[in-house]
Amino acid sequence: MIGVGAFGRNHARVYRQLQQADSVRLVGVVDPDTTRADAIAREFECKAFGSVEQMLTTHSEVQAASVAVPTALHVEVARTLMEAGVDVLIEKPVAATLSEADELMRVALEHKRVAQVGHLERFNPAVRATLPLINRPMFFEVHRLSVFSPRALDVDVVLDLMIHDLDVVLTFVKSGVKEIRAVGLPILSGKVDIANVRVEFESGCVANFTASRVSTERVRKLRFFQPGQYISIDYGRQDVLVFSVGGASDAHSFAPDTHSFAKDANEWGTRPSVNPQISMSKPAITAEEPLLAEINAFLQAVRSRSRPVVSLKDGMRALELGLAILEEIGRHAGRIGVG
Repeated sequence: MIGVGAFGRNHARVYRQLQQADSVRLVGVVDPDTTRADAIAREFECKAFGSVEQMLTTHSEVQAASVAVPTALHVEVARTLMEAGVDVLIEKPVAATLSEADELMRVALEHKRVAQVGHLERFNPAVRATLPLINRPMFFEVHRLSVFSPRALDVDVVLDLMIHDLDVVLTFVKSGVKEIRAVGLPILSGKVDIANVRVEFESGCVANFTASRVSTERVRKLRFFQPGQYISIDYGRQDVLVFSVGGASDAHSFAPDTHSFAKDANEWGTRPSVNPQISMSKPAITAEEPLLAEINAFLQAVRSRSRPVVSLKDGMRALELGLAILEEIGRHAGRIGVG
């Protein structure tokens, strides 16, 4: 485990959990803050190292590693690992620039390494349950709000929080981007802390994104319309609600759950008692920690030498859209003389 800040510690926790199930051995943790590395190593009963080079010299048998260092160091750390024959799970965003992402792809190809990007929501059970329902999404409304934390202030809120939703929407829509409109402001840091974005895709789909890391509440929701259906995902609750018109829903796939639908039904402007043409259903979901699912998928790709669920190309695609959004935010700020 390379980098054991707040999120890196969670990776170490999951690897230790899997070690107890005999599926992996946690060799050690790496962090230039040796006091922190020592504390995490004691907690999870492994070794602590002050650098990747020290770890590789001491333990040449290392086969895979998670990389949760600051984004600006992703390319340096991941390249060193891959050149040493280590497969990598790189936290999002995959890199700070597109050229750095290109470099990671080049090194992975040259050294035949498995490289997965940590877009965690792709492993959310609610997102996984929604994938089979996708036909032609036409309109998204996405909100991701968080209270302020000094964590991850090396990147803007677009690459810190919104990028999760950019990756999910790109996965659902599967279309090129036609136009971007965006506004964002720095509030408590030197970078954009709150942003609102409208993306139009070549398919005609439109997606509105709002992301904030200076909110007073935590919200992680994605809602979208497609022909005959409105689907609402609550990432935090790992919940999916499906509102279908006429025969658009598959009654054999879903179990009704009327208790949870009131808020979304009101937002859609309908109630089943008022409009019997609209049916409501809820896909069956097996709750699972997304990080555990993500790491298990990574380890499976390492064992089978297969393409990871979230590839470097996927990470680069989300990064490209995120950087384009930040450019548009910069242009908008210039037009109105802010920031």
